[in-house]
Amino acid sequence: MKRSEINTILLDAKNFMAEKCFVLPPWAYWSVDDWRSQLAETTEIRNNFLGWDITDFGLGDFKTRGLFLFTIRNGKLGVDKKPYAEKIMIVEENQETPMHFHWSKMEDIINRGGGNLVIELFNSKQDESMDTTDVHFKTDGIQRSVKAGGKVILKPGESITLEQGMYHRFYGESGKGKVLVGEVSAVNDDASDNCFFGGIGRFPVIEEDEKPIHLLVGDYGKFLD
Repeated sequence: MKRSEINTILLDAKNFMAEKCFVLPPWAYWSVDDWRSQLAETTEIRNNFLGWDITDFGLGDFKTRGLFLFTIRNGKLGVDKKPYAEKIMIVEENQETPMHFHWSKMEDIINRGGGNLVIELFNSKQDESMDTTDVHFKTDGIQRSVKAGGKVILKPGESITLEQGMYHRFYGESGKGKVLVGEVSAVNDDASDNCFFGGIGRFPVIEEDEKPIHLLVGDYGKFLD
């Protein structure tokens, strides 16, 4: 992805979150110089990968297969005491987050406002292939089930609990508008706890065609070390 594209996505995301009255912590808006002046105080933020995160999953087409995220809080196993994480995401209409599951993380995905979020579900087998069995899950504490590959539509205010090993992909429902999506989970480790069906990558390669407005989680080592 080009840095100019990332900067445009960031500006659009900030405007959408402001429209939905979702406020990020003050450090979200820091410049590179702000970060450099407070390195000693921000070790947890950088080590636990809190902050802006924009990915096209290495596929080069963010509008079709991409995701905007901001990790608000996150622990780090074996390092600190925090056993939980929280993210805010923005999902466009028909913008797919590819099929994947987590070995360790259990999560709630919450529609925080905007359009409807469509989630497709499969169970996984021991060899990490997709199973054909019915998928059992809960939405807001209510037990439900769908056939393998079945769709769950979350309207604003609704949520789903995704257990370990449960394949899922999601996108905004066509004609309903972009979606503000929350995630509350166990500790998040994007470096080693994502099993993407088909071996898709997690982080983009960035072409630096202009300066960053704000640093992404993958920029901390590049600009601050």
